[in-house]
Amino acid sequence: MQIAGIIAEYNPFHFGHAFQIAEIRKTLPDAGIVAVISGSLTQRGTPALLDKWERARLAVQGGCDLVLELPFAFACRSAQDFARGGVKLLERLGIVHTLAFGAETDSLELLSKAAKDIDSPAFQQQLHREIANGLAYASAVEKILAQENQASFIRKPNNILALEYLRALNDAPTLSPLLIQRQGADYHSTDLKAPLPSASALRLALYEGRLNEKEAKLSAPPATAERLLELRAEELPQMERLYPALQLALLRQSTEGLRNSYGMEEGLENRLRKAAAAPCYEAFIQRAVSRRYPATRLRRLSLYLLLALNRKTAATFDSSGPLYARLLAAGPRGMEMLKILKIKSSLPLIAKTSQFLDSKQRQKNLPELTPLQQMLSFDTWATELRELALTCSKAINDFNQSPIFFR
Repeated sequence: MQIAGIIAEYNPFHFGHAFQIAEIRKTLPDAGIVAVISGSLTQRGTPALLDKWERARLAVQGGCDLVLELPFAFACRSAQDFARGGVKLLERLGIVHTLAFGAETDSLELLSKAAKDIDSPAFQQQLHREIANGLAYASAVEKILAQENQASFIRKPNNILALEYLRALNDAPTLSPLLIQRQGADYHSTDLKAPLPSASALRLALYEGRLNEKEAKLSAPPATAERLLELRAEELPQMERLYPALQLALLRQSTEGLRNSYGMEEGLENRLRKAAAAPCYEAFIQRAVSRRYPATRLRRLSLYLLLALNRKTAATFDSSGPLYARLLAAGPRGMEMLKILKIKSSLPLIAKTSQFLDSKQRQKNLPELTPLQQMLSFDTWATELRELALTCSKAINDFNQSPIFFR
């Protein structure tokens, strides 16, 4: 069986995602499709709109055959780490032959050249200089590519991820790239009237309480549209609810402890402590943001502080790569794929969390756990942190939820 992989967030699943799946099936008519999605916390540093099981269910109803979770250790990270983690997980499944991804351009040659340029020693040297001079990673890459007249396409988030996928594929020779040009509204567009509106537009409309039935049905497949229209305000996660805990973490931890937090650079801890006097979370982010520290990076760092992810632990995860395949949902063909995966995969398949980590074990100090248990612990904490961001929690956690099967 030929199998194509997708790395995504589906936050939420919409017609743009359905278009990508349809294009994969046009190119690879007989292929199965496995999607690796972020879990409870997203790459942009926010709690996911819907819990990961709901998002996986909607993905299967939208055309995927099998949905697995990308561990928090890679999902809530920069584009580079997000791509590397996803590609490595797909490769270790032992059943995936193709990585399908979207970009604003249809030129794989153009993207491949830029990806190769980024990995050249000269580019890397200049990149490190620009970052040392205060530029964020993405801004530094854009600046250097601009010198080669390649910056026009790098400013688009999907192109940035596409470059990182291609770079990650250099270490995954069993996977071939399948580029699908993105259609519809811009990634950051908030216009629900645009063709194939973005996930950003849907989220904004939901948080502002103005998503109507017509807009929902024009933006997303029926199952997603129905669920979004059912959402009540108290079901929407709010980072504001986590802000007091973040303020306490910044005030209580020692300077050394803060400096050991993953993503913290020297002096940033002082900037964040000062910003923590802000009256609300968004004001905190705006007070701390700078050319060097974009808002998305600060949002991710906020989550690292809340979950106590330190440099050493993150480095260990990066060194090992994903250590398991966490099953979220499967359709009929996906269940057939699981049979092959159990034979071919170099990763254990996790359908029931307690078989690998129970709530009592999770209470131990991290060094007392195996590397797999450590990585899985952060997934479970991330789920419960998302629940704390809800006004009315449904008490969902990784120990009481099972994968969703469509037979």
